[in-house]
Amino acid sequence: MERKIINTDKAPAAIGPYSQGIICGSFIFVSGQLGMIPETGEFAGDNLKDQARQAMSNMENILKAAGAGLENVVSVDAFLTDMGKFGEFNEIYEQFFSDNKPARAAIEVSALPKGGLVEVKCIAAV
Repeated sequence: MERKIINTDKAPAAIGPYSQGIICGSFIFVSGQLGMIPETGEFAGDNLKDQARQAMSNMENILKAAGAGLENVVSVDAFLTDMGKFGEFNEIYEQFFSDNKPARAAIEVSALPKGGLVEVKCIAAV
């Protein structure tokens, strides 16, 4: 099956040996996105809401580079370093997925790369 690598400067460059996204068959797989500003490589803020908003925007920009959008997303995985901030995360998440509500998992993790507070990844159908 043919695979196409997705790369855009509208999302942070990969900080390891992986692609921002891959199209394979009729699916787009977007790698985990931290709340980092693409132009600077710095976090959008030191709180979960700012980082979540940026992480979701980064994920959306990778989808756009693949010719898709949030309406194509079928599954999201969210990783938070503090599940006590789950409500704050949902406030931001709902701004991006008010109409389309994909399947989702939210998992608390002990740490994320570069000290991030939240990371999101998704699968979209095209």
